Amino acid sequence: MTTPVVRRRRSARQLDLLDRLVALMAAEGFAHLTLDDVAERLHCSKSTLYVLASSKQELVVEVVTQYFRTSAAVVEERVARVEGPLERVVAYLEAVSSRLALLSREFLEDLADFGPAAAVYRRNTELAADRIRELIAEGIADGGLRSVHAAFTAEMIAATMFDIQRGELTARLGMDDAAAYAELSTLVVQLLAPADPPGSRT
Repeated sequence: MTTPVVRRRRSARQLDLLDRLVALMAAEGFAHLTLDDVAERLHCSKSTLYVLASSKQELVVEVVTQYFRTSAAVVEERVARVEGPLERVVAYLEAVSSRLALLSREFLEDLADFGPAAAVYRRNTELAADRIRELIAEGIADGGLRSVHAAFTAEMIAATMFDIQRGELTARLGMDDAAAYAELSTLVVQLLAPADPPGSRT
């Protein structure tokens, strides 16, 4: 059994600083930044940064964790605003695409090269894949999605999500993560949209 992670309670000022750190690193990446650079850019002291984390490496993990934590809330809020099983699956994938579009290529490259941060991305991809499985299974059970094999279909979509996270589609197709999720969303519509009932076409 793993030991539960105890999340430190942040003050409003610390959360604001963390959000500004997210904005800085998401736009520029983080490999080239030192703690001195970060402190200067955010007009704070290094001791203030050390309250958030004890090293640059830990600070990067905090930033990546905060980004995906915020993104998860945004994505679920988008899903909650739509009705219909297909619309919910599409809303989920499109929201993920929109959030990833905010990340610079520099950030994603640095993320791939730094194991602890890449592990955070992978864990969030696992959670996203689980959520897609859940949405598809619910939609098929309710009759709102095409009657395909729910588990197999969800696994294929999840496998594509992991290919995106590992950067494999970027390498093969020259496609960034956000664009890949947008294309996956289009494919899912074609795959899961219920067939038109006989006589429905004019």
